Amino acid sequence: MPLNHKHQMVILKDILSNHQTDCCGTVSECEQIERLVRSLLGNEQVGAHVKSVLPDIYAYGQNGKYSTDLDSHILSHQQQLSEWVNQLT
Repeated sequence: MPLNHKHQMVILKDILSNHQTDCCGTVSECEQIERLVRSLLGNEQVGAHVKSVLPDIYAYGQNGKYSTDLDSHILSHQQQLSEWVNQLT
């Protein structure tokens, strides 16, 4: 059974929140961020306010996936992570 957009939002928010609080993450999580954002961007039920931040979150996931030091990448985005978590609420 596929996840609906509300479940996808919860998962995305959880990953971003974990990155913010733990200051670490995995390449798999970055890939999951990309998949979730792509799906949410294509969903008509997702509000414009959420869709406006999704490209930045996608770029964060993509840059993290290719980063040579993922923990530093996450650490350097602490402010954005906090903002994104609040905007996805």
